Order: sequence, then C-alpha cells, then structure tokens
Amino acid sequence: MNRKLVTDVQAEELVAAAKQAGETVVFTCGCFDLLHVGHVRSLCAARGLGDRLMVGLNTDASVRALKGAGRPFFPENERAEVLAALECVDWVLLVPDHTMDRVLARLQPQVYAKGTDYTPETIPERDTVHAYGGRLAIVGDPKTRSTRQFTVR
Repeated sequence: MNRKLVTDVQAEELVAAAKQAGETVVFTCGCFDLLHVGHVRSLCAARGLGDRLMVGLNTDASVRALKGAGRPFFPENERAEVLAALECVDWVLLVPDHTMDRVLARLQPQVYAKGTDYTPETIPERDTVHAYGGRLAIVGDPKTRSTRQFTVR
C-alpha cells in the first residue's frame, strides 16, 4: 500500500505533527476521476499555499452519489494511487461523505483550497472552516475542463 494513502487516525496524527513543527497544512478535495491538467494545476497551486498538502478523495460511493450512475470511471484505490504519485501531494485520505465538513472539523487544516468553479461564498464547507479559524483559498486555472466532457469507451 502507498504510504501517502492515510487513514482518518493517521491523518489526524500527521496534521497535528505538521502543525507542531510549524508547518502550514493545506487541504483540498475532489473526485479526481480522470486526472487532467486542470487538476494538476489546482493541486500544485494548493500545495504552494503551505508546507503540506492533504487531498480528500471521494470514495466510489460518494462519487456515485455526487455524479450519478456510471461514475466513477476508475475505482478509488486507483484514483488514490494516481494522486499519491504526484510530487505536490503529501497525503491522500479517502472520504465517504458528500461534503468535507466532518474531515475539516477534525483535522482543522490552516487552509482549505477549492478550484475556480467556486468562490469563497459558494464553498459548501465555508462555515466549518471559518468556525475553527481556517482560511479559504481559490486555486487553479479557470474551470475550462471537466471530466464530464470526456467519454470513456
């Protein structure tokens, strides 16, 4: 198993240790079903906001609930492996929830980064992040790519 793929307990320990060491932890999330350049640019930009980047990866069940039947195209273990292979990603955490509120409230990363298809006002978890004193950030290129535009044969 990839050492970057972490459990909930490991995530808490890693984030706490990073904070104790004076590091800034950035958290971002998504389905990352077909990884494309927009994803990579967003992930690299998120990593640029701190010292450590944790990616909350939607599980297969949560992707189906969010995106509908036929999704994800690739199973969570493969999507996690691809994300973990990126140099800018420190940790990958599988998240079964529809939002990241529970994870953010537990981990309390200093920065929560979302892509340019959001604004600070439209981020679903904004109240959770504000409640613990975290910062919201919008990262990446304008949203001109989406996995929805691709057809898998």
